[in-house]
Amino acid sequence: MLISEIFYSVQGEGSLIGTPSVFVRTSGCNLRCGWCDTPYASWKPEGDEMSVAAILDVVNQHPTRFVVVTGGEPMIAKEMAALLSKLRENGKHITIETAGTIAPEGVACDLASISPKLAHSTPDEALAGKAWVEKHERLRLQPEVLRAWCSAYAFQLKFVVASEADVAEVRAVVDVIGVPVPPENILLMPEGIKPEVLRLRQAWLVEVCKQAGWRYSPRLHIDLFGNQRGT
Repeated sequence: MLISEIFYSVQGEGSLIGTPSVFVRTSGCNLRCGWCDTPYASWKPEGDEMSVAAILDVVNQHPTRFVVVTGGEPMIAKEMAALLSKLRENGKHITIETAGTIAPEGVACDLASISPKLAHSTPDEALAGKAWVEKHERLRLQPEVLRAWCSAYAFQLKFVVASEADVAEVRAVVDVIGVPVPPENILLMPEGIKPEVLRLRQAWLVEVCKQAGWRYSPRLHIDLFGNQRGT
C-alpha cells in the first residue's frame, strides 16, 4: 500500500493524548477538506509502496504497543484489513483515524477515532474543481457508516471546529448517528495549524465543552513541534 510516512511520536489529539505511539500514515483520501493539514496524503498523495511485512518491521522497532493508523483516509487502502490483523497479532493497541465514510467491516481496532466532516470542510471550487466539491459533499457525512463504527468499537467522535456556528452542526451530526453517544466521547478540537490561531479559538471552545459536558481536545503536536511532518 502507499505509505506517506511512519514515525514515532506522542499522540497529539483525543483521549490518548500524550501516549507514545507509532503513526502509520497511508496516502490517499476520498475527501478534499479545504483546511486539510496533510495535503501530501490527500490532495496530492505521495509516498512509497510498502508491504504489510515491511510496515510491521518499522512499527516493531519502537518501544510502544500503541499504533495509530491514519491518513489521508486509511480505510481506502486495499491491504488495510490485512495490516490491522497483523498489528493485532503483534499485540498492538490500534487506533484508526477515519472520517467515517467507509464501513469498518469487522477490521481489528481498539479505538475508532472518527472525525465526521462538517460543512466548513468543503473546499473552494476554484481550488478543488467542481467534481471534487460535489464528491466531498456527497461523501463527507454518512450516518449509517458512522453508526456501524460506533456500534462495533470503543470510539471517539472528534470534530474540527472553526467557529461557534459549527456547534449546532456537531449536535445535529451526533443526533443523526442514531446510537447513544456518551458526552465525553464527543471531542471538539480547534481548526488551525498555528499555535496563535489555536489559542484564539480554544478559550470559547473550552466554554462550549464545559456547558455541554463534551471533551476539549488540544493539538499537542502543534504546541510541541509546530506543523511539521513526522511529529
